[in-house]
Amino acid sequence: MARTRFPADFGLSSRMLLTMFLLGLLYVVFVAVLVAVLGGQWLWLILLIAGGFLFFQYFFSDRIALYAMRGREVSPRQAPELHQMIDRLCALADMPKPKVAIADSDVPNAFATGRDQKHAVVCVTTGILRRLSEPELEAVLSHELSHVAHRDVAVMTLASFLGILAGFVVRAAIYGGAYGGFGRSNDNRDNTGFVILLVVLASAVVYALSFLLTRALSRYRELSADRAGAILIGRPSTLASALVKVSGEMARIPTRDLRAAEPLNAFFFAPALAPGFSLSSLFATHPPLQRRLDQLARLEAQLGRQA
Repeated sequence: MARTRFPADFGLSSRMLLTMFLLGLLYVVFVAVLVAVLGGQWLWLILLIAGGFLFFQYFFSDRIALYAMRGREVSPRQAPELHQMIDRLCALADMPKPKVAIADSDVPNAFATGRDQKHAVVCVTTGILRRLSEPELEAVLSHELSHVAHRDVAVMTLASFLGILAGFVVRAAIYGGAYGGFGRSNDNRDNTGFVILLVVLASAVVYALSFLLTRALSRYRELSADRAGAILIGRPSTLASALVKVSGEMARIPTRDLRAAEPLNAFFFAPALAPGFSLSSLFATHPPLQRRLDQLARLEAQLGRQA
């Protein structure tokens, strides 16, 4: 990890490492099954295609996210107060300053993206700029800069590779069976339907498990960013206030706008959940609001005792 003064949380770090280990183990088992069923020729082709998508996502995540949110990079002259906040936080954290962007959206949120500190972007919406006080906005920015310092976007991109691979395997199994049965001889083509079914079922199980593990990893990283950001500014209660305000204001946003923003939930400071969309609650990218507030309350008490 690059140089930074953001504090580490060894409890959360150990849980994140365990989750990454389970994802890696699942990947090894999945590849072994594919080699046994499909053979090496199809596997290498699938890995090459899935790897191409991963490469694109890894190196262009900042542009993709900004484009999706209609964000634009702003100069210190265009947004002096925002730049001053980020300058101050970067000096406090001893980290390079990322690019700064503003998205024209009434959804009150912020996000950080980019594969490392040199290619990072921190973006805030016009909605959050209107609703938060300066200390609250600074707390949110500290949370987002923690994501940058710990390279969370790169980690989550790599963690999502197994799900991408499983999706491609399903398509390859169907297309391969329809157009030649994976190159098998005529004597073995009677087994094509069974092979396709086996590969699709294995891929579905792997996708489901990798999805759950990746979402768990995302929730751990949000808790870690809350903790690191709150400790950096020394005011956990201010970050808690921003969380409560943003979550409350989210209910005032039209459902149409929330649904449009939902695909970027993994990037956001707080999830843009449309009311009644149960899958977003069940497989959440963020911890429950109360869990985040409880953690910040404990931090506030700890810092108060140390003062």
